[in-house]
Order: sequence, then structure tokens, then C-alpha cells
Amino acid sequence: MYILLMGPPGAGKGTQAAKLVDKFSIPHISTGDMFRAAVKEGTHLGRQAKEFMDAGQLVPDSVTIGIVKERLAKPDCKTGFILDGFPRTLEQAAALDVTLDQLGIKLDRVVNITAPDDELVKRITGRRICKGCSATYHVVLNAPLVAGKCDKCGAELFQRGDDQAETVTKRLEVYQVQTEPLISYYRDKGVYAEINGLQPIDKVLDDVVTNLRGNRT
Repeated sequence: MYILLMGPPGAGKGTQAAKLVDKFSIPHISTGDMFRAAVKEGTHLGRQAKEFMDAGQLVPDSVTIGIVKERLAKPDCKTGFILDGFPRTLEQAAALDVTLDQLGIKLDRVVNITAPDDELVKRITGRRICKGCSATYHVVLNAPLVAGKCDKCGAELFQRGDDQAETVTKRLEVYQVQTEPLISYYRDKGVYAEINGLQPIDKVLDDVVTNLRGNRT
């Protein structure tokens, strides 16, 4: 099962990815994980990526797609994967098509988990992280027993800078600009599916799985 998972910040993409890994026993591959692994392994492309990241610059598409290809060519991806965070542009999507063709892989489905921006802002701005153990809470949806304190270790909770309202709004605007062309791109290929991310977590998972299995019949 070869899946490309899309969704704006706060839509629950990470939660669903973890559940899909358990469901289908295939790896979840995110852009960040790929970069970190390539840098840690000291590959040629990993060293190139590190130079750009250390300089505070965006990693060029030529390096990024090379790292993607290296990762997707590994043995654990032979029966499938959940690709997350790539592509972000039409140019990257076209490059991914070439890479998948070279690897003899065809995407089964592009799943986009959606939710209205106002709901996403509420979800993200309410998120709090533990300074001690990095446990995640939400002031409404998953509040700690004691306000501002972690249930697990008692350390103070904080709000990340990129979870503040102004930053979240900008992140969502950038995501929408980048994503709209990709939706049309994959819809034209007949592999695009849109799932309502406002539903309960298990219902979202059921809809995703039903869609994936239906696409293979």
C-alpha cells in the first residue's frame, strides 16, 4: 500500500499516520525524519543537506528528491509506505513521479485530511508541550489535571512559538497556497481522496482505511 498523506497543520495527520502504520505494517516516512536519518548516516546527500540546514537555508529540491529516493529504495518500503510532508510543490510532485517510476512504484492513494482554518487555529493554539518530557496537551481537548503542569513529570507546560495565533495563520496561508495546485494534480491522476478531519479520530481512520481498501478493489 503506497500512500501519500496530506493535511494542514492541526488536521490530525500525524495521529492518523501512526494508526495507519499499525494497520498496514508499513513505514511512516516524513521529510524531517528523512533529513535527520541522511545526516546521521553521513550519506553524500545527507552531508549536502546539513550544509544548507546549518546555514539556515532551504534544502534545494535536487538534494531533497535525492534523499527521498534513497529512503524509498530501502527494503522496508518494498511493500508500501506512508509518505508525509513531500511533495509540497508541483515541481516536487513531478520529480516524485519520476522517482517512483524509476523504483517501479505507483501511488495507491493520495489522502488529504481536511478541516476549516478556524478549527485548525483553535486546535493548534491550544496545544501545550511539557518542558520536561515533551508530552503534549491541549487546553480544551486534553487538559492536564493541574493547569500548566505535566501529569507525567510535573514539569511546566509551554506554548511553542509556531503554535501562536499569528504564526499559525501564516502557516495555514502558506499551506493553502502550496497545496491547492497539488490537489488538482493528484485529482487529475484519479488517486486523490479527501477525508473530513473534524470527525472523531477513529471515524477519520475508518474513512481513510475504507477509502484505501476500496481503491484497491
